[in-house]
Amino acid sequence: MPLSWAFAAAARARWAMVKPMRVAVPVVCVGSLVVGGAGKTPTALAIAKRLSGQGHTPHFLTRGYRGHLKGLVRVDPVQHTALEVGDEPLLLAKAAPTWVSRDRRISAQTAIKDGATVLLMDDGFQNLGLEKDVSIIVIDAGFGHGNGRLLPAGPLRESPTIGLARAHAVVMVDDQAATAGAVETGGLPVLNARLAPIQESTDRLGGARVIGFCGIGRPEKFFQTLSELGCTVVCTHGFPDHHPYTHGELERLRADALTTGARLVTTAKDLARIPSRIAEGLEVLEVNMQFADPAALDAILAPALKL
Repeated sequence: MPLSWAFAAAARARWAMVKPMRVAVPVVCVGSLVVGGAGKTPTALAIAKRLSGQGHTPHFLTRGYRGHLKGLVRVDPVQHTALEVGDEPLLLAKAAPTWVSRDRRISAQTAIKDGATVLLMDDGFQNLGLEKDVSIIVIDAGFGHGNGRLLPAGPLRESPTIGLARAHAVVMVDDQAATAGAVETGGLPVLNARLAPIQESTDRLGGARVIGFCGIGRPEKFFQTLSELGCTVVCTHGFPDHHPYTHGELERLRADALTTGARLVTTAKDLARIPSRIAEGLEVLEVNMQFADPAALDAILAPALKL
């Protein structure tokens, strides 16, 4: 707890010292109050798809968590690896131009010169570089704000009261969870959404014998989705978030699959961290974020897009 108090004091000092920069196009930020596993990237992808369908040209800005390349990088999902730019940027770059940089001001200005009409920040709610026109907080209804404590005593990056006061809306993921009604939302508009398998994955994996493995914020959510799909889940293997898989780990998983007659299934985010030379035979459960009321999302975004 003393470290949590120090963390909070440092955050307040940062906010007092930095003035965010306004850029020439709208900035939409998809963030969270907790570390890991809320559903930020699927939400950002769903928003980008909707904006593109309405004639906008979104570009993603992200810091490329755990990527080792320095400076400003436009992500090429064919050329780059997760070790270079991070796993989430590889997924984003398949949907829209994606820029990785720790300095969001530089990446924003470069994206605008490259034709962006709206900037989508995947994560970055606590980043002070850019002024946001719309900030959307993603909350996993089943996890909420965790134990309600700041890092390192809990999962919170900042106080919910303070963070929600800067936001414009909340995306409540898997809102059928029993705890959804107890999650603090600060009186903001709540957009209900769920992560659902795409039809191709349902057709391919429904009813199959599988071994599920993943390294994401909440592995149990992925395993639950496999069960809900009608799969016979022989066993599961959870790894730390952003885990870099080794050849030996995959060989052990393949041995389990061979012994049990099961198929190895993982997430798209995990596959992005597995080199193609050792990814043979792995299957991916593809999901997307589905909003219960897409028009409500449009209403949240509309004021900013008219700037």
